[in-house]
Amino acid sequence: MDLRDRRRRPSARQIVVSVLIVGLGFFGAQVLRQMDQDLRILYTEYTLAAADLTHALTEVIRYRNTILRAIEAPTKSDYYRITAALPELRARIRRSVDRFAQAGTHVSKSGRSEAEDVRLVRDRLEEYFTSADVTIALMNSIWTAPTPEKAAEARARAEAHAAADAGAKLVQVTLAVERLLDTVAEVGKELRDQAASVVRLASLVLILGGLAIAWINLFSGWTPTARSGQPNLDFDRNRPVRERSLAHGQPDSGHEPDVEGQGAGHG
Repeated sequence: MDLRDRRRRPSARQIVVSVLIVGLGFFGAQVLRQMDQDLRILYTEYTLAAADLTHALTEVIRYRNTILRAIEAPTKSDYYRITAALPELRARIRRSVDRFAQAGTHVSKSGRSEAEDVRLVRDRLEEYFTSADVTIALMNSIWTAPTPEKAAEARARAEAHAAADAGAKLVQVTLAVERLLDTVAEVGKELRDQAASVVRLASLVLILGGLAIAWINLFSGWTPTARSGQPNLDFDRNRPVRERSLAHGQPDSGHEPDVEGQGAGHG
């Protein structure tokens, strides 16, 4: 092997350092990839929270249908059996909205705020429940009326209130939930796009940076000769005599020169 090629071979220390640098860059890329997976999980949970909110809207409609069934109950026992589910339905609706409110705190680039939309949903729900309570009070009066005529009159008032006032409040709840879901979809897409962009950029920077450092560590600084083509004296002084002779094109005598003998001859 040519001596110049041997001189340019990296040392074991440089190889180890380079492997460590490249390994660190690869490890950083893996960490960022794991972060991307975590963000995917977070986004999935976010979507599930929105699905839970949609389920809450379904429960609101079920709540209204239960009230309408209770108005048409033929007997008092049927009425109380049907209305017994209303408190639990109302509690489930509120829990669903509360769970989403704990996670929904983002604001989209267009300025839509999840927190504000959640407050709007809560306000509209409370307005509907207040109206539903009036309907329930009217239904209770059906079974406490002294005469059938009074009972029929109370039933008519309950039906009218459920159709006009409570029905209008339910429409407002639906519109508020739809607005919140639109905001959730917009914010979720922005979070996903932003995370994917950051992960791709960071991975590229880490990999290219590691390769650049490895290249500099392996191939820079190996200049045993000067740029003019003349021997590098600082490098040359530290080499054995036999290597200096071979590098300068001088024949090898096979042994080191007798420095002491030369000195005695001159003496």
